[in-house]
Amino acid sequence: MIEPDLLIKQAKDGNLYAYEQLIEHYIPTIERFAFQSGIPLDYIEDVTQEVCIKMYRFLHHFVNGKFTTWLYQITLNEVRDQYRKKQVMETNLNNYQNELPRNYYEHFYSEFNNDLHNAITALEDKYKFPLILFYFHELTYKEIAIVLNISMPNVKLRILRAKKKLKHQLEGTL
Repeated sequence: MIEPDLLIKQAKDGNLYAYEQLIEHYIPTIERFAFQSGIPLDYIEDVTQEVCIKMYRFLHHFVNGKFTTWLYQITLNEVRDQYRKKQVMETNLNNYQNELPRNYYEHFYSEFNNDLHNAITALEDKYKFPLILFYFHELTYKEIAIVLNISMPNVKLRILRAKKKLKHQLEGTL
């Protein structure tokens, strides 16, 4: 695999092979973030495809900074679009637990304790997304602030509140 920075430059210059390599490198990140954000397994491929299309269409807008931060912004916008379009935000993951396919996405599901995953996806977006980006995607407060377009102190506060809400929810399920 060529360095992502070089692939980005080549893809911007119109090299389709470089773009394909870039997509191949980042698809697991997109899919994992979409799943952790509460997108049902049935819609992960749709979200991923839309993110890849937007990445291709708007790659020329990416100028500097960390590419994954830009990619998380696109993915987050698509996740929010999916919530609006299909009203999946109200769909409870429990509806899908008995019908989980034994396929590629199984490894995402196995990363989580069911109760923890359900508790995280039940959080309000303003708490859920900073928590996921910080703990599961290891973004810094600064990167999260850029992705969510909020201040760094607000990122810290939302993560703190999210942890308190999770603790309260999980203690209630024990």
